[in-house]
Amino acid sequence: MTTKIYFSTNQLGHVTDEQLQAMLNRFNLGTLVSAQKTSKGVGNQTLFVDTESGRYVLKGNPLYEEQLIEEKFYVEHLLKYTSLPVSSPYLVDESVDIFGWSYAIMPRLEGVYMNDPIYRAKSSEADQREIAAISAKILNEMHTWNVEQYGELNPMTGTIRPFEGSYKKWLYHRIGYWLDDAKQYSVISPSDMKWVEGVLSDSEEAFDRLCKPTFVMGDFKADNMLFQYDKARLEWRVSGIFDFTTGYFGDGAADLPKMVIMYIELGEPEAAQHFIETYLQGSADKSFFTERFRVHMLHQCILNWGCAHAIGQVTWDSELSFAEWAKMYVYAADFL
Repeated sequence: MTTKIYFSTNQLGHVTDEQLQAMLNRFNLGTLVSAQKTSKGVGNQTLFVDTESGRYVLKGNPLYEEQLIEEKFYVEHLLKYTSLPVSSPYLVDESVDIFGWSYAIMPRLEGVYMNDPIYRAKSSEADQREIAAISAKILNEMHTWNVEQYGELNPMTGTIRPFEGSYKKWLYHRIGYWLDDAKQYSVISPSDMKWVEGVLSDSEEAFDRLCKPTFVMGDFKADNMLFQYDKARLEWRVSGIFDFTTGYFGDGAADLPKMVIMYIELGEPEAAQHFIETYLQGSADKSFFTERFRVHMLHQCILNWGCAHAIGQVTWDSELSFAEWAKMYVYAADFL
C-alpha cells in the first residue's frame, strides 16, 4: 500500500563483495570496483555500486512485498508520460537467494542536492531562485500524468485501487487519524481541534469539485532530486529525480508542502513563494488551489508535529500550541 506511512525503514545490513558480484553477474553489469553507503535517500535501503562498466544504485530489503515492483511501474510510466530524468532501466530481482531479500538496481544519477551545504555556500540568491522555479516545473510536468480514478496502484495488475468512499473522505480520515495519533505524544487542545476542523470545513467544496486525478509522488523533497549546471546554456537543470515509494493518484497540490516547509525553515519565505507561484502558473488545475494547499499542508504539519514529539526532536518553541505553530505553514499560499 503506497499511501501507508512508514517512520522507519528496513536497512540493508551487512552486504559482502561476493553478494554484490553475484548480483552484477545476474544482470551482466561488470566487475565490482567499489561500494559505499549513500548519504541521503531512503534510510539505509540504498548502496552506491561502481563497476568497470558503470555506476549504479542498489535498493533492497523493501518495506513491503511489492514496493520495488510498484516503483518500477512509476519509473516506466514517468518515462512514457514525461521527459523527467528518472533512473532507467529499473531492474528488479524478486528472488532472495543472494541477499535474503529482493532488490532493484538502477543507473546512478549524477548531480548535487539543492540543500547540500557546499552547494548552498557557493550558490547565489539568483541560483536558489532558479532552482526553486525548476523544482516547481518538475512537479508541473510530473502532474501531466493524469488518470481516471483517485486511488492507489495495485502493482500486480497495474490498475488503480479506488479510495474507499471518495478522495476527500480518504484524505480527511487520514488527517483525523494522524491527529489522534499525535495526541499520544503531545498536547492537542480543544482550541487546536476547532482550528483544524475549520480549515477542513472551509476546504470541503474545493475537494468536492476536484475531478482531475494525477500521479502524486508523495515524497517530493530536496533529498530526492539532483541538479547540474549547464555551462553551455548557463542555466541549472534537473539531472535526477527518484524514490517513488509513496506514489499514488490524487491531488497534485499534495506534493508541494515538503518543499515549502524546507524553504520556510531555511528562512527563505521568498523562495517558498516563488516555488508556489511558479507551480500554480504551470498547473493545469488552478481551481480552489489555496484551499486545497491548506489541507495538504495541514496534513504534513500534523505528521511532522506528531513525529517530532514522539521521538523527542522538537526544534521549535515548545510553548507554541499546535495551531500557533502550524499556521505559519498552512497559510503559506494565502498571498496568492
